[in-house]
Amino acid sequence: MTAAFDHRMASYGTDGAFLTAAVPFLAEALDAPEEPRPVAIASPRNLALLRDTLGTDAERVTLIDHTEWYTGSAANAVAQGAGYLAAHAGPGGRIHLLMEPVWNGRAGSSPRETTEWIRYEALANLLFAPLAATALCAYDLRTAGPAIIDAVRRAHPGTGVYEDPVRLAAELDAVPLAPPPPDAELLTDLSADAVGPRARARGLAAADAELFATAVAEAAQAVGQRSGTALLWGGDTHCVCELRSQRRVGDPLAGFVPPDATDLEPGQGLWYARQVCAYVDVRDDRDGATVRLRYA
Repeated sequence: MTAAFDHRMASYGTDGAFLTAAVPFLAEALDAPEEPRPVAIASPRNLALLRDTLGTDAERVTLIDHTEWYTGSAANAVAQGAGYLAAHAGPGGRIHLLMEPVWNGRAGSSPRETTEWIRYEALANLLFAPLAATALCAYDLRTAGPAIIDAVRRAHPGTGVYEDPVRLAAELDAVPLAPPPPDAELLTDLSADAVGPRARARGLAAADAELFATAVAEAAQAVGQRSGTALLWGGDTHCVCELRSQRRVGDPLAGFVPPDATDLEPGQGLWYARQVCAYVDVRDDRDGATVRLRYA
């Protein structure tokens, strides 16, 4: 039987503490027979520490600047991880991944961004559950505040405060969405050809408007959206579209699971929307679901 996803967490406040956590973790893979090359995804500073400490063993580790791995949204990180595992992991997804999130307390991080990444950490337990991958998420106490560390611990088994991923995701999503502005535009046609010009009129560049319009059309099809009940607002560098479905989405992983090439289920629409948009918020209620897409 294939081992389950092993999702660990380490927090550190000094360079030495980082190495104390990282080096033995990577050694697990280096010492394991037939284990693929372990991967260290970290800041340039921490990669340099690993090179100096590992010596010649550093040549047996794939070192990746975390700004090259975490290039966009949490959904983009899911796609990056799934693609890397498909290309490089051993049987059953076996591989060791040392991961230092780039959003970890960086200057300018908003509460909204932090919530999105904590949800990603929680849902990773479900997304990668069938795989034998071993991940160590490293958080720097010098940049991440206590609130972030406390929240992230709840998303990692073995911390003593781990919570069910669905329950934690639901808690994060319980925050009500801000109401649409009074000047939000009613959309009567949710096709990409119709939404694109409206997004351009609000200031999005042509290429951005096309991506956003396609995301709106895909998401609308996925959730069974009726035309005439969607709202559009925003301008300049961002646009927001709110869809209203008469059926609940129900699945916290909706739009996060990479679609199979032969899978024709509607979830592909939300997958595309999450890949393109900065945020896709889903709020179920007794009458259906509100889906809000924010392109930035």
